Amino acid sequence: MKSAERQRVIVERLRVATRVGVAELVEATGASDMTVRRDLDYLAAQGVLKRVHGGAMTAMPTGLEPPFAARATAALGSKQAIAKSAVEHIRDGETIVLDSGTTALEVARLLHDRMVTVMPLSLHVAQELVDAPGVRLLMPGGEPRPGELAMVGPLTLASLRLLRFDVAVLSPCAVSLEAGLTAFDLGDAEVKQQALAVATRSIVLVDGAKWDRAALAYICPADRPDLIITDSSAPDEALAVLAQRGVLVQIAGQTTEGQS
Repeated sequence: MKSAERQRVIVERLRVATRVGVAELVEATGASDMTVRRDLDYLAAQGVLKRVHGGAMTAMPTGLEPPFAARATAALGSKQAIAKSAVEHIRDGETIVLDSGTTALEVARLLHDRMVTVMPLSLHVAQELVDAPGVRLLMPGGEPRPGELAMVGPLTLASLRLLRFDVAVLSPCAVSLEAGLTAFDLGDAEVKQQALAVATRSIVLVDGAKWDRAALAYICPADRPDLIITDSSAPDEALAVLAQRGVLVQIAGQTTEGQS
């Protein structure tokens, strides 16, 4: 098992338990005791976890935004499948405002060889597309949030207001029928709201771990997006309600009726 795969296992374990031991991680990954300890030290340096005697514990208090490095490795397979489904709804020649989330980063990687115009809302996404031969890259103004590198502030909002896009591709932090789409950061939520306002249609990317949760900052009602792409672990009841309200819902890897 490669180091990135081992680290994903560790992060996933800490999503469901506040503490993990070296012995259980050795069994789960098939790696040596020393290798697991090196992985834990690396993740501790990234702020993902806190080293304790015999293992590690989560460094992500409830209600606080997990570090970008932790989210980038969590549920990666689901995020990649969701991203693949998302780009099937994007046509060559279209203009796209692309969000700052880790799933949006996977979308950017799949757009690398497409003929599209993209305004990325984070420096992580911009870096992925900066040398893409067919992509016209439009950079917003604003301030990059530390760690996240998501663009926020008045200059970002002003950049968005000056333009109109065919599609907004957004990746909120949480979604529920009651709380709607939410984000951890107030500035990030405001940017997402403006992206929705200047796009003809919207695609929202939500892996199963984000359902039936709420973060601090409100973005929009759960039935505001035109299309929500998720994975098979999403709650069936919520998906059924959204479909009844007119939202097109797609499980990653499956086709949708009436797809353009």
